[in-house]
Amino acid sequence: MLKKIDHLGIAVHSIAEARNFYESVLGLSCEKEEEVVSQKVRTAFFVLGETHIELLEPTSDDSPIAKFLASRGEGLHHVAYRSDNIDEQLQQAKKEGCKLIHEAPISGAGGKQVAFLHPKSSHGVLTEFCSGGKQ
Repeated sequence: MLKKIDHLGIAVHSIAEARNFYESVLGLSCEKEEEVVSQKVRTAFFVLGETHIELLEPTSDDSPIAKFLASRGEGLHHVAYRSDNIDEQLQQAKKEGCKLIHEAPISGAGGKQVAFLHPKSSHGVLTEFCSGGKQ
């Protein structure tokens, strides 16, 4: 069952450059930065109430974020929903005809388990299910 929107993922060319906007203009503070080697991405998390803003910077030219930036430019990359059972969410999505990017959860930033639905199955929005890590 979905619990809440966990975070919004925003693709950026440079966390260092984007961070100024989130801190100076919006008044948010960066909770942490982390590199997720398996996804070839560096992340920075900002807290806003119960939701996080996740900036995503590619660490390699062949990373999914680099490909996204090359085709679409900076902007909203995904919406992540916190789930108490990702496996059930994936099974339900698959049963309803959604194309899964991940058949099973993988390790993500912040110690979370994550899995994605293809945006063609979710009206153009890359959809992430996540659980674990810091709530």
